[in-house]
Amino acid sequence: MILHAARAPLAREPSALTAQAIGRAATLALHDELALAPKPGLVTPLSAGSHTDMDAHTFMRSLFALRRYFVEIAELGAQHAHFEALEHCGIGAEARMLAATGGINTHRGAIFMLGLLCAAAGAVAVTGRRATPSSIRSALLTHWGETLAARALRPSALPGGQAAQRHGLRTAGAEAALGFPSLFETAAPALAAAQTRGLGPQQARLETLFHVIAVLDDSNLARRGGLAGLRYAQQAARGFLAAGGAAQREADAAAAAIGTEFVQRRLSPGGAADTLAAACWLQRIGALAAGQ
Repeated sequence: MILHAARAPLAREPSALTAQAIGRAATLALHDELALAPKPGLVTPLSAGSHTDMDAHTFMRSLFALRRYFVEIAELGAQHAHFEALEHCGIGAEARMLAATGGINTHRGAIFMLGLLCAAAGAVAVTGRRATPSSIRSALLTHWGETLAARALRPSALPGGQAAQRHGLRTAGAEAALGFPSLFETAAPALAAAQTRGLGPQQARLETLFHVIAVLDDSNLARRGGLAGLRYAQQAARGFLAAGGAAQREADAAAAAIGTEFVQRRLSPGGAADTLAAACWLQRIGALAAGQ
């Protein structure tokens, strides 16, 4: 059972989001992503995917270590803290993750992406405004966009970022500086559309994952498989969607078959997984903001 320290609300209105609620939504969204199966090349409760150093238990240890981080960075966002404060908070979270997993990187991308989004949600909530995808994205760019843009121009020190720069791809930092277009323009609309079409939660998340794989410059794919591996994964995702996506007959079998190919090629779309988790987080935040 995950325990959370009590936190003060960000705004006085009873319906306003609290840092606690924002952070808890992030932890639950990461669990939403982990629980989805099958997922090509990614860790699920049933498979380690393309990984030999981690499994679902590793991810759960990481989630438990990170649960307070998302609350803390939401509080910093409510204070409109400088980017350096957010970065310091994230560095501490990464250290706790690595300590919990024995040095295995399970959630570095999520610490960055979901951390920034939690900060942005905190910045919205403290004003008493409703936290919508538009207001969260606007807050992110208003308060930290300039710093993110400047940092995106720097050479990356991380393997994924170096692979992206080597192949002329958009880095995670550049994606953040643009306000996460893969999330707000692809993943979130795809998840909402899938549910509108009557797909269940798991089917809708599977559909969303493939939409993101199809378009994202996923640095994890580029690092593991080079540009050819990235393009192969994108083409496979487009093929899955063209065949009917998660609504097609035997969708799980089709996704599992793609997963077999990914494992053989050692491909793991970690950036797409983080983006799916962020889309699940946006939905949870939307439900909280609507009082559901």
